[in-house]
Amino acid sequence: MTIGPLLDIAPHLPARGGLLGLDLGTKTIGVASSDPDRRLATGVETVSRRKFTVDAQRLLVLAAERGSVAFVLGLPINMDGSEGPRAQATRAFARNFEKLTALPIAFWDERLSTAAVERGLIAADMSRARRAEVIDQHAAMFILQGALDRLANLKG
Repeated sequence: MTIGPLLDIAPHLPARGGLLGLDLGTKTIGVASSDPDRRLATGVETVSRRKFTVDAQRLLVLAAERGSVAFVLGLPINMDGSEGPRAQATRAFARNFEKLTALPIAFWDERLSTAAVERGLIAADMSRARRAEVIDQHAAMFILQGALDRLANLKG
């Protein structure tokens, strides 16, 4: 199994190795990375979306540079638990991306991640323009940190 919910992918992950978290937006992809011990998510960059193959290649380069062992994609589930067009688009991206990498692709529920990040950036008194520059990267960090915390709880 190379694509699925985080808890289904977790048993197939090596004991150590960083994860690459992705927040797939329509115009950008926020990217975050974890340390090899999977304790902390840090921002990497925001990829401006062009064509799938170009975007995927950039993500594969970022994963290789960091020695990542898996990808964590934020899955935008609706508040009622249903999946709308954005979740379907994320699943389609994962299916296409799976053809280009042997690394596992895990989904993590990203409900409210962007809203939570935006509130935090506003609380930090960040300008609207600066928030727009970093929101996707911070959302990827939020998604990945949630997944890392869940994985840590599985061990504990």
